[in-house]
Amino acid sequence: MADEFDLEALVHLEQTFYDAGYTDGFAHGRIHGLIEGRALGREKGFEIWEEIGFYEGFATTWQAIYAKHGQNDQRALHHIKHLLDLISQFPQINPSTAAVASGATEEIDISKLQRQIRSRYKALCASLGVKPTLRAVDAESTEDGGVQSADQQKQVWKLEEDAKRPTMQGLSF
Repeated sequence: MADEFDLEALVHLEQTFYDAGYTDGFAHGRIHGLIEGRALGREKGFEIWEEIGFYEGFATTWQAIYAKHGQNDQRALHHIKHLLDLISQFPQINPSTAAVASGATEEIDISKLQRQIRSRYKALCASLGVKPTLRAVDAESTEDGGVQSADQQKQVWKLEEDAKRPTMQGLSF
């Protein structure tokens, strides 16, 4: 029985358990990373398209106003045209999966395109004489560009006194 006991296995016991734990943890982390990555990508994609959609709606509205009233402000119409062109270049599907499927290797710089759209929007607002409302994804910022503190934030619903009343167990949250 003493001949069957492998002392060499005891020497590397800690490394063996470490390797097994690392392999299991890596596989588990990969699965959860994909799930969290997709959720975060969906959330950020919605925020970006909310902003881009605002700019597109703004430009389309002003284009319709100019067309209806027959105004011929070439500078504003030029900015509207270029803003709508930039927005039409913005990818509407995931460019990495689309590039793999079509075999194209052309990379789209989304942040650069988004900065160009914001700049063109500011230029359009200046030519229209309208104060630009930056629709960046930061919902915590105020109109003057500052950040609201917790007690400065507007409440959506009025809190009633019932919420401050102690519960049946005498606890108050």
